[in-house]
Amino acid sequence: MQFSHWMLLALSLTELLLLILLFVFFIRLKRSESLLNDMQAKQEALLARMHFNAQLEQELVESFSERQEQLRQLDIQLEARAAGLEKLIRQAESMSRSPQFLREMILDGNRKGHSPQQLARATGLSVDEVELILMKAGR
Repeated sequence: MQFSHWMLLALSLTELLLLILLFVFFIRLKRSESLLNDMQAKQEALLARMHFNAQLEQELVESFSERQEQLRQLDIQLEARAAGLEKLIRQAESMSRSPQFLREMILDGNRKGHSPQQLARATGLSVDEVELILMKAGR
């Protein structure tokens, strides 16, 4: 074989090798493109989930603020009711200490058959005071 044949053979083998390398690089390029597309799709899904999580977090913050405001309003209402109840308790205590109320309580207890000692304990008066009220009432 002549030198030109060897040269032609070497060039053909080189071209064939280059063609194989080009084919391998093309396959790798396609695989890389496929991986890149998958990564982009996953990145978009991740961004969508992050956006959704950010919305949920914002809703939680807003609902927390609303709940705090509701609790503050309930606390104000509770304090107002507590003040009203304290006022009612003071009125009830003042009424239960009124002479007319104590007199009615002693007379009612006497009608039910309670002793002056029991009535004195129930009203916080002395036995002598209970007996005096009963005497004035004619009992």
